[in-house]
Amino acid sequence: MELQAFYPVLATVAAYLMGSLSFAVIVSSVMGLNDPRTYGSKNPGATNVLRSGSKAAAIVTLLLDAIKGWVPVVLVKWYGKTYGLEEGTLALVGLAAFLGHLYPVFFRFVGGKGVATALGVLVGISGVLGLATVVTWLLIAYFFRYSSLASLVAAVFAPVYYLFGDGAAWFLDSRILTSIVVMSALLIWRHGENLSRLIKGTESRLGQKKP
Repeated sequence: MELQAFYPVLATVAAYLMGSLSFAVIVSSVMGLNDPRTYGSKNPGATNVLRSGSKAAAIVTLLLDAIKGWVPVVLVKWYGKTYGLEEGTLALVGLAAFLGHLYPVFFRFVGGKGVATALGVLVGISGVLGLATVVTWLLIAYFFRYSSLASLVAAVFAPVYYLFGDGAAWFLDSRILTSIVVMSALLIWRHGENLSRLIKGTESRLGQKKP
């Protein structure tokens, strides 16, 4: 069997390992902050890092978490055809990077909720898709001041935006759609406790420190 047959597997494993870099923990450690897994929601993500009081750390975490989802997708998108990597591999690496964030092998498989990483994947798939999802998140966050609610609404609409994209054949690939639907479902599942608190009216608002 030719080595090229293993390229999709290698690309997927590499994407998972990149996704396993928990930047909330790494950035907090480098900047001398407490481990985000020890306070607030105990979620290693940008929103919880913000509760440390360091906006800079939260912004850096957000950007790096998004980049680690974006990089594997665009590398396959830009250079994959040379190595026989098509849309199926693109869908796999995007999902693998996202799963790496949720279940990071370097951090005992305890990761964040994956909002920023999922966004990076979506931007990698299509700038329009990523922009539409970001705008949805920003609008909900601005008017309601709940990061979790914004993430839930964006997760619901992301597959819809993909379906009603620009109509190009490459844009409506069923494997990519399946990957987006799986990410959205996992995002909603990971926000189960937040949804319960939203219903009870006890969810923390953006910028509010959580005990």
